[in-house]
Amino acid sequence: MRLLVVTQYFWPENFRINDLVAELTSRGHEVVVLTGRPNYPDGRVFPEYRANPGRFAAYGAARIVRVPLVARGKGGRRLLLNYLSFALTASTLGVWKLRGARFDAILAYEPSPITVGIPAAALRRVKRAPLAFWVLDLWPETLAAIGAVDSKRVLRAVDWLVAWIYRRCDLILAQSRSFVPQIARHLGSAEKIVYFPGWAEAALTSVDVSPSPVVPAAPGSFNVMFAGNIGDAQDFPAILTAAEALRAHAKIRWLIVGDGRAAPWVAAEVRRRNLGAQVLLLGRHPLEDMPAFYRHADALLVALKDEPVFALTLPGKLQSYLAAGIPVIAMLNGESADVVRRSRGGLTCAAGDSAGLAAAVLELKAMSPGERAELGRNAAAFSASEFDRATLISRLEGWLEELRRGPVRPRAAAAR
Repeated sequence: MRLLVVTQYFWPENFRINDLVAELTSRGHEVVVLTGRPNYPDGRVFPEYRANPGRFAAYGAARIVRVPLVARGKGGRRLLLNYLSFALTASTLGVWKLRGARFDAILAYEPSPITVGIPAAALRRVKRAPLAFWVLDLWPETLAAIGAVDSKRVLRAVDWLVAWIYRRCDLILAQSRSFVPQIARHLGSAEKIVYFPGWAEAALTSVDVSPSPVVPAAPGSFNVMFAGNIGDAQDFPAILTAAEALRAHAKIRWLIVGDGRAAPWVAAEVRRRNLGAQVLLLGRHPLEDMPAFYRHADALLVALKDEPVFALTLPGKLQSYLAAGIPVIAMLNGESADVVRRSRGGLTCAAGDSAGLAAAVLELKAMSPGERAELGRNAAAFSASEFDRATLISRLEGWLEELRRGPVRPRAAAAR
């Protein structure tokens, strides 16, 4: 198939869409990616891209078409300009750059913002190609949950935009089963919606690696690792409160691998609370280096704020954690917590429950190595059965082929 992928984020930025594009091209599909200039998460266009843009014009066999945008920078106003500028340039300059190209289907990737759907809808119309829209973040619910928008008028306007975009899709891929009724609210039915979760990227499943030298040696320590985006949604206030509560347990370390908009606040709080010996901020590292970091982890931590929308969400790192075969500690509500419980691969506590998180860490630390190893095996087995990469991508291939042949048939979304 000739496929167009529309995504605001793409390599050298680290997102699951990179892995999907690599797999689709390896299966013989002709893929073109429409994206912006790489600037996530630092908020500045990557220096290596500025120095040699031509080096980033292809990703394996996939061709990359880039459009200018306002870099994320710092602050909400700059972030809004980042979102809107990509929507504008991809809908205009992007369409022009793709003139003459024909596609069998279009896939839009939406971890956030929803505005990626504007150029996707424009290209659907211009190219007369069916559009599949992968929803990984619910708007406007997330905007309200993280406090990015508190104006009811603005939230209503965003809600209208979301409905406008969804109605122009031929198929909507929901990253969790709990997303289905929320998306269906905009459509009046779930006929065009299918459940399509993420998976552990291939780069994260390697076990034949040495422990990363970036992590300071501490024989006998018990390491709780958080890896990924450090943002408002991840509830670092509760995580740091749990770390503070366990300060007397000198062998417990919290290893934070990643970066994000909340990282400066986290660093300042670690200093203010005098947690430098317990909480190690290790910075952002390439995706392929993560297995080496995981080798230091006795537990992998996933957390989201206590907000209704996050109870519906399956954070992408959860699939990666399970596949790593390391016990998971989840400070989550809803579907994600249920996944961890069903996997029998870790411990859970309620979102925002710092005392519960501290208790879970102590409970896991008190287990024998054999008991923790069993939790890790359970996690890996559950990942292989529920979130197998090859199986999920094959399912997507089938849906895109079905779109190419004609209108989507009614389907029971929750059963898929």
